[in-house]
Amino acid sequence: MKLRVDKDICIGCGACQATCPDVFEINDEGLAEVIIEEIPEELNEDCLDALEGCPVSAIIEEESEEE
Repeated sequence: MKLRVDKDICIGCGACQATCPDVFEINDEGLAEVIIEEIPEELNEDCLDALEGCPVSAIIEEESEEE
């Protein structure tokens, strides 16, 4: 699984970081970012919770090259 944050719509609320701190953090600009390139399978459920919990739908799942 690969995710990215659309910085044009992110409001930096921190819900993603609270849900899955191994994958998301709030950067110096106050916006969320994905901090690992390829998300390990054991974090998929937490990442999907973060994606679904984003109040502005700024988290986007990208297709992996293997798919």
